[in-house]
Amino acid sequence: MQLWEALQVHKGEVISLVGAGGKTTVMYRLGRELASQGWRVIATTTTMIRPPSLGVGEALVLSSDPVEVLHLAKETLRLHSLITLAAKRIEAENKLKGIEPDLVEELLSLADAVIVEADGARGRSLKAPAAYEPVVPTATTLFVPIVGIDAVGCTLSEEAVHRPQLVAELTGLAPGEVIPAAALARLLIHERGALKGAPAHARVMPFINKVQGANALASARQIARQIKGAPPLTRVLIGAAETDTPVLECWRQVSAIVLAAGASKRFGVPKQLLPLAGKTMIEHVLEAVRAISVDEVVVVLGHAAGQIAEHIPADCRMVFNENWEAGISSSIRAGLDAIDRRAEAALFVLADQPLVTVAALERILEAYYATTKPIVASECQGQRGIPALFDRCLFPELKNLQGDVGGRQIIARFPDKVVSVEVESPEFLWDIDTATDYEKILERTKRMTS
Repeated sequence: MQLWEALQVHKGEVISLVGAGGKTTVMYRLGRELASQGWRVIATTTTMIRPPSLGVGEALVLSSDPVEVLHLAKETLRLHSLITLAAKRIEAENKLKGIEPDLVEELLSLADAVIVEADGARGRSLKAPAAYEPVVPTATTLFVPIVGIDAVGCTLSEEAVHRPQLVAELTGLAPGEVIPAAALARLLIHERGALKGAPAHARVMPFINKVQGANALASARQIARQIKGAPPLTRVLIGAAETDTPVLECWRQVSAIVLAAGASKRFGVPKQLLPLAGKTMIEHVLEAVRAISVDEVVVVLGHAAGQIAEHIPADCRMVFNENWEAGISSSIRAGLDAIDRRAEAALFVLADQPLVTVAALERILEAYYATTKPIVASECQGQRGIPALFDRCLFPELKNLQGDVGGRQIIARFPDKVVSVEVESPEFLWDIDTATDYEKILERTKRMTS
């Protein structure tokens, strides 16, 4: 995934980068991605940055005079799609001195997007801002705090951290202590840490950078799991800006919808309440769903709602589908109408799939975070089905379903928009329609626990 896709950059943006661990690399990478889309882009700083290595279609503009800067930028953008703009070059430090933040809004009138490095970190992978920083333009629409995952495992010292004493104050670490992933998580959501200076109107999307290798990815996921959904964050990016695929995963807000409204006509009694290994069927399902990194769990009830509600944990939200007799499509609509408006996707799970595992559900989420495709479906032996996740762009399609028809129809209708996640065994996708199905589930459970 490219940076501009994961950050949802649109024309007219002012993107401010703060923190440590590769801001300048991110700025130039993002600028080149946007320029390759035919945009006119200005990269600049309100502090100091290293000069760019200019490529085709790129230029450097230097002037400390605001009027001249605007004129030069306008003329240079006629011939170049990406320009780096600064007040002057400081030869002794091989740095470019930045511009005044108030100039950024005027620059935006000349370009499709302006990218601003809004503080410095002296090449370190972690920092906390001083009292006078960051210098964030008020026109900022997208605020991107950055940390380098390579800080995890280092000691809290000048070698890896810019202003380690400030980081110690914000994270609770002692100087010289080994930095855990949890410290980066605390820093990223601290109002005097990575969120300092974020304009109230701006979207906030942290980027955990320098993630290469399984251990680094595991640490980054740990951080993302802790901070996803924390206000004012909208997304959390994981990746390595220097690689061909700069964003490995884009963690977005996901709501889980457990469909439990059916009358179990073929079975004769509410399947959701059938006993299995000391719990009801729905308790098994909710135990798995509540263990994964979704932002909320919504349970759609209908037939026998009062009985089933007694088995729903307090941290799940119950929704009653008054039209449950119209089929599963009505429960899908009820669930989608009930979820948080900030949710970018919905993960659907059936209340009569008691063998579904936490690992399988987590793989569905991870597949969604790693793709731009709008559907992630379970698959076994070539068959795709539920549990499945649908991006918000497909909510209208789901709401238009009629009768006893569910998400499988959408999966079949848009095969090119589907990412499949292989499950360990078809048994994990079993749902229960008959007494024979139930006996199979009981037998499978006995084998698993014996």
